[in-house]
Amino acid sequence: MSDPGGLRASDAEREAVVEQLRVASVEGRLTLAELTDRTEAAYTATTHAELALLTQDLPAGATPAPAPAPTPSGRKRRWFVGVMGDSKRRGTWRIDQELGAVAVMGDVLLDLREAEVRTDMVDIMAVSVMGDVKIIVPDGVNVDLDGMAVMGDKRVDVLQAAPGMNVPVVRVRAYAVMGDVKVIGDSQAQPVQRGFAAWREHWRRLHGEDWRALGRQMRQEARELGRQVREDGRRDRWGY
Repeated sequence: MSDPGGLRASDAEREAVVEQLRVASVEGRLTLAELTDRTEAAYTATTHAELALLTQDLPAGATPAPAPAPTPSGRKRRWFVGVMGDSKRRGTWRIDQELGAVAVMGDVLLDLREAEVRTDMVDIMAVSVMGDVKIIVPDGVNVDLDGMAVMGDKRVDVLQAAPGMNVPVVRVRAYAVMGDVKVIGDSQAQPVQRGFAAWREHWRRLHGEDWRALGRQMRQEARELGRQVREDGRRDRWGY
């Protein structure tokens, strides 16, 4: 009899694992980096055994977590302020409310990679006046950046997930006046020392390669496909 773990995984089974990971994150069992890593691995998994590796240290039969309740009026946005100085938050910390960052002739650094995110989306308001706000996220999240820049700059430099993946979302509303608001990924920041979970070791044994390379390849292929679609549309419209 064949090994049940060797059965091919379906799209529905992958999505079920992704939902279980999301619930675990809201319950505080996974950091943002761990959630992103495992979500990416779930979408590249091909067998039941590979999916089982991603949830082996999580409670079985998790039920969907309810939507976070509206923030009570007494619980305000959590602010990090640097006025002619620095304000930094990195390492292990908990995010269960909206965040704010204000840099006035100073610097604010928010490193979300090792944070426990108890909400479905990280919402950040970033204000920079002749200063610098830098937000570090794991590569693989989706970043939604809007706002305005006057004689300043707001930009995203993150290897985001391929379209269709239900990955964590970081929303940033940026207002920069002669300053910068930057959202950067792991590949552009000093690496953090992550615990090497058992599932990563098993994954490497199964694939004989860096498991994240599969996710990077998917993102690159998605970007190339999008570029080709835009070029084809331009040729159809303008004839060149």
